Amino acid sequence: MIQITPSIAIDPDEIEERFIRASGPGGQNVNKVSSAVQLRFDMQNSPALPDAVKSRLARLAGHRLTREGVIVITAQNHRSQERNRAEALERLTELIRKATIRQRPRIPTRPTLGSKKRRLAGKTHQGRIKALRGKPAPD
Repeated sequence: MIQITPSIAIDPDEIEERFIRASGPGGQNVNKVSSAVQLRFDMQNSPALPDAVKSRLARLAGHRLTREGVIVITAQNHRSQERNRAEALERLTELIRKATIRQRPRIPTRPTLGSKKRRLAGKTHQGRIKALRGKPAPD
């Protein structure tokens, strides 16, 4: 089991890995070895994730989420397949970990009297500066 948080763990069978050719570092080796990793995680059908986490995860995943609810992460920064696998898995766990944190709703506050006065003073000052830019009045 891949431990995400103390209460959430994902079965490794839920994660599908495909190895593809990388475009990054590796020299001539890049043309022969499939060192890049494409990790696919079916978030929509995962029994390990609560519904609230799934909705936040869908929002966080952005363009990495397919229409079917599958998160696709591609890692090709390293020359070795193992390091790319580890990086892709780490990115997935970090994404899920971020989705478990629920944001506190912002409570809107009213502007203070001082901030209102400063705003209006700035506007009148700017208005005076612009008024001075005009042509002088004829005498």
